[in-house]
Amino acid sequence: MRTLRVLGAAGAAMLLATATTAGTGTATPAATATAITPTPTPAGTTAVPPPPKPRLTDAAVDKAVARLDATVTDMMRRTGVPGVSVAVVHDDEVVHLKGFGLRRTDRSAEVDPDTVFQIASLSKPVSSTVVAGALTTPDEWDRHVPLPGFSLKDPWVTDHVSTADLFSHRSGLPDHAGDLLEDLGYDQAYILDHLRVAPLAPFRASYAYTNFGFTAAAEAIARARGTSWQKLAEDTLFKPAGMTRTSTEFAAFERATDRAATHVRNPDGTWSPRLVRDPDAQSPAGGVSSTARDMSRWLRLQLAEGTLDGRRIIPEDTLSRTHVPAIVSQPPATPTATTGFYGLGWNVSYDQAGRLRLSHSGAFELGANTNVTMLPLERLGIVVLTNGAPVGLADAVALDFFDFAEHGKATADWLGLAGALYAQMDAAGRSPTDYAHPPAGAKPAQDVAAYTGTYDNPYYGKATVTADPDGDGLTLALGPKPLRFPLTHYDGDVFSFETVGENAVGRTGVTFSDGTLRVEYLDADHLGTFTER
Repeated sequence: MRTLRVLGAAGAAMLLATATTAGTGTATPAATATAITPTPTPAGTTAVPPPPKPRLTDAAVDKAVARLDATVTDMMRRTGVPGVSVAVVHDDEVVHLKGFGLRRTDRSAEVDPDTVFQIASLSKPVSSTVVAGALTTPDEWDRHVPLPGFSLKDPWVTDHVSTADLFSHRSGLPDHAGDLLEDLGYDQAYILDHLRVAPLAPFRASYAYTNFGFTAAAEAIARARGTSWQKLAEDTLFKPAGMTRTSTEFAAFERATDRAATHVRNPDGTWSPRLVRDPDAQSPAGGVSSTARDMSRWLRLQLAEGTLDGRRIIPEDTLSRTHVPAIVSQPPATPTATTGFYGLGWNVSYDQAGRLRLSHSGAFELGANTNVTMLPLERLGIVVLTNGAPVGLADAVALDFFDFAEHGKATADWLGLAGALYAQMDAAGRSPTDYAHPPAGAKPAQDVAAYTGTYDNPYYGKATVTADPDGDGLTLALGPKPLRFPLTHYDGDVFSFETVGENAVGRTGVTFSDGTLRVEYLDADHLGTFTER
C-alpha cells in the first residue's frame, strides 16, 4: 500500500491532526523516536494536573452534523471524487449515516450506507481491535509471538520483537518495508520471509510505518490460536459486533453487489475505475472492506470502551492499551507545536485542552481514501469512506467536522491543506531525474548484448534483461509472474521504465555497471542492486 510512501496515510493524518491543535505549519517526518512505557508517579512527587473535561455541547455537535452534507458535497464538487459514505457517532448513537455520489462513474448506482468500500490502512485500528479481543490481559501485547517464516536481520530482535512493537511500527524495519515486493507480485509468505534481508534501524527507538511488520504480528496472533486471520476477525469482532458486510478478504469485497469501485483521476480531471487493488498479502494492515453502517457500529464499540448494545465485545483493558502512545511518530515542529504519537494501530495526539484524539487514514493510490477520527472524551467520532485515490477529501471532511464542532466555524481550508500534503508526499517519491528528456550530449548505449542476461538479488529475486525481437530494444522482467518493463535509453548505460502498481513513482532509472544493474526506485534501502549470474 502506498499510503503514501514518504510518510504514509497515517503520517498525513498525524500532521493534519497536529495542525488542528498547533496551527497549520508543516512538520517533518520523524527520523528517530523513542518507545514509550508508562511509569507510575513516584511517591511524594507533585500530583498530576486534573484530567480534561468535555467541552463540546450537544448543540455544537448538532450544528456540525447539520452542516456535514453540504461540506461533503462541496468537497466532492471541488475534487470530483465519485463516491463518499459517512457515519458520525455521538453519545453511543449514530447521528449521521449517509452515502453520496456514485459507486462507479460508468454506472448509475448510487452510494448508500451499506455500500462496501476498501478501507485501506483504516484496517489497522480495526485489526488492533481484533487482537485486543483475542488477548486476555494488556501485558500480552508486549509478548513475543513467533511466526514461522518471519524473521528480522538481527536475531536478537527477531526473538524479542513483540506484538506491540510491530503494531506501533517501532521494530526498526524500514519505512513501508515489503510494499515494493507486493507490487512486483510476491505473496505474503515470500514477503514476510524476505524481511530478514531489510536493514534495521534501532529497535524500539525509531518509528517507520511498515504494513508487513504489522501484518506479521497479526498473522502470528491468529496462528498461535490455531486459526486464520479472517476467521479470527470474524469470530472476535465482525460477528459479535454485527458488522455483517465487513471482511478481510479481497474476494468478499469482489462478491459484494453493493460495492464502490476504486477510481483514479485522469489527466483531464475526470475519474475512472481503471485499476484494481488486491491487498490480501497485507490483509491485517490494509485488506479490510466495510460499510459506513458497519463502521458506525465499530465506532460505537470504540467510544464505549469495548461494549456494544449493552454487551461486552472486547475487553476494556486490552482495548484501552491500543489508545496509549507507544512511540513518538511526529516530533513537534516548533516549541509550541503538539507532539504526535503512534499507539497500537492508531495515531494518538492530545489537543491544547489535554483531550485524547485518535485517528487513522487509509489511502490506496489505485483508488481509495478513508479516515476515522475520534475524541473519546466527547464520545464523538466520524468515519469517512471514499472510492477515489487520495486527494485529501476523507481527511478534510473529518477535520472540518471537528473544527466546526469546536469553534462554530471552519478555521482553515482543510481540503486545500490535506490535498496539498498528499500531493507533496506523492511528488517526494518521484525521481529527481527527468528521464523523459535525455541530457544534451547523452552518450550512446552499448550493443544490447552488453546488458542482456539474468541478474540476482537476495531481496527482490531474479531480474531478466532480454533483447526485443527487433534486436534494438531491451525489456526488464521483475517479480515471480514476471512483470515486463520496456527500457528506454537515457544516457550511456542508464535506461528508464515506467513503474506500475500501488507504489508507482513515474519513470525510474536502471543503471548497468560491471555486471550489475541497479533499479533506482527499488534502492531506497540500498537493496536495489542485482548481480549478473
